Amino acid sequence: MRNPLNKTITEIQPSGIRKFFDIVAEMPDAISLGVGEPDFDTPWKVRDEAIYSLERGRTFYTSNAGLKELKVEISSFLNRRYGLEYNPTNEMIMTVGGSEAIDIALRAMLDPGDEVLIPQPSYVSYEPCTVLAGGVPVFIDLQEKNEFRLTAEELEAAITDKTKILIMPFPNNPTGAIMEEEDLAPIVDLVIKHDLFVLTDEIYSELNYNGKPHISVASFPGMKERTVYINGFSKSHAMTGWRLGYACAPEMIIQQMLKIHQFAIMCAPTTSQYAAVTAIRDCDADVEAMRDEYNARRRYLLHRFEDMGVKCFEPFGAFYIFPSIQQFGMTSDEFATKLLQEKKVAVVPGTAFGKSGEGFVRISYAYSLDALKRAMDRIEEFVKEHNN
Repeated sequence: MRNPLNKTITEIQPSGIRKFFDIVAEMPDAISLGVGEPDFDTPWKVRDEAIYSLERGRTFYTSNAGLKELKVEISSFLNRRYGLEYNPTNEMIMTVGGSEAIDIALRAMLDPGDEVLIPQPSYVSYEPCTVLAGGVPVFIDLQEKNEFRLTAEELEAAITDKTKILIMPFPNNPTGAIMEEEDLAPIVDLVIKHDLFVLTDEIYSELNYNGKPHISVASFPGMKERTVYINGFSKSHAMTGWRLGYACAPEMIIQQMLKIHQFAIMCAPTTSQYAAVTAIRDCDADVEAMRDEYNARRRYLLHRFEDMGVKCFEPFGAFYIFPSIQQFGMTSDEFATKLLQEKKVAVVPGTAFGKSGEGFVRISYAYSLDALKRAMDRIEEFVKEHNN
């Protein structure tokens, strides 16, 4: 029989995160610190609005681009929070999570052979989505000495005449790194100089702990017209299962993204969209409360690793820390495997997020402080037993 499978698909490797989740599911008393999912319930006001929308029979398709009322609220939110101005009518589309937005943006913009610059370590979907869109992923290895921030020197060294898109994954998963205004300014200069486009994934923009407001690369002069801005509700509002994200971009890009969305998806979940109106309009205090709790957990983990003598730079975004495990003489995968087998604690090898993640592991603090304390006690035992 002829092979029914697409060669490109079969050559893409499954996510490196899943292996450890599958083992944990079969291991009694294991503690997982691997999932990038808020442990908070979605705010009650949001759930209540979803129930109300169902009771009112709001179960039909919305327009392909999304519920107008929601897009108006998002436009207002982006303006008041980040100084971004997007027309909700023709510069915005609601998607099934931020992941769909990444996928359809790349498919709408890339021709075969176009190069996409991907700073790594970073979210696992950027590379396969680039490949599926016919693009060529080009990796920029971010350095711990730079707190895993992208530098202008690293960017310029990676640009070729085939470069079309730069992905900006900040605040970063898995490192927790952020980019401040002074970091972004020279990046913007190079993007404009080389006539590049930017896909900025800011799904963690509300989880920022350095006391300064988050700055979007799209807010710089000359950048709105060359940027696809991606965000959503999963991380900020604890709405992962609601599967709702959005993209903002120039109308010419949104129109082409909408074509793909129309044929593949139709529209984002209707109930989720009605609920998100309440989330973005009325839940700033809930988001702030969750952010404060994450920050307390972040400080706790940093303090524990410092006491153990394990090197870890201070992350100021998202809900991950990225400690170095190089002192143990193991690969990231070996460290994570041994820790799970010996102490029943699951973390994610840094290499799940790119080759430059070797020598590190990702730990999520989207877990209760009690769970983190129990896990860190076990990790401390492991460190004492294996420290060279």
